[in-house]
This record gives sequence, C-alpha cells and structure tokens, in this order.
Amino acid sequence: MAGIVDIPGVVKAESVLLGLFIPSSDRDMKPIDQAGWEQAALELLGTCFGGATAFPKGRGVWRDDSQGGKLIFDETIMLHCYTSVEAIEKNLTELHAFLVKKGQETNQGAVGFVLDGTYMEIRFPPRQGEAAHE
Repeated sequence: MAGIVDIPGVVKAESVLLGLFIPSSDRDMKPIDQAGWEQAALELLGTCFGGATAFPKGRGVWRDDSQGGKLIFDETIMLHCYTSVEAIEKNLTELHAFLVKKGQETNQGAVGFVLDGTYMEIRFPPRQGEAAHE
C-alpha cells in the first residue's frame, strides 16, 4: 500500500472513499426524480466534505428481501466523495438524515452506500398497505 508522498503544492489529501448509489426507480420499479436526488446529494457532499463526482448511469440490480427476494433493476448513478473519518463523524447526523429522507421519499427498499470499502444499507419497510413477503 502506498504511503502519503510529499508533493509540492498539495494542500488536501483525503483517503476515505464515500460512495453513494443513486437509483432511477423505486422498489416497485417506478421511475423517480433521479436528477433531483443526484443534485441534492452533490450539494450535500460538496457542502459537508468539499466535493464529489457523479459517474454516468450504469445498469444495476438490488434484491428486495422484504418482497420475497424480488429483483429491482435500475440505471444507477454512482457518486464518489473522498473525505476523512473526522469529517464523516462531524457531518454524520446530516448525512444520515439525508439518506433516510431520500430513501423514504422515493419508496426505496434500502439506500446503499460504501464507506472506506465496506458496503452498507439503510433499509426501509414496505409502505403501509403493501404486503411484506418474508
């Protein structure tokens, strides 16, 4: 593993990667406002962590176990943000609130993100009136 190299002019070096998956559909495979979610996420990550990059759509799938293992296909946008543990701890309440809000507003089964190489999910139960199939 490479260590930090002293490079003249470098004033910032962050090594913790925060990756966020922005879905294109809800858990019923209905389209959502992906562009709005992407913009809001870029604004949050820019404000809290100094910047982020959104990568073009890729084809993705997620297994919704609360719907009997139903496969949810979508065109996911991936956001990458390099930061530090200290910055994440400082902004954790705002980051968590954003992820929960977006997950609930867009009827997600889960919001997935990667923190320093570890995939994590915040899961949401089906909305009232929707049957769970576990």
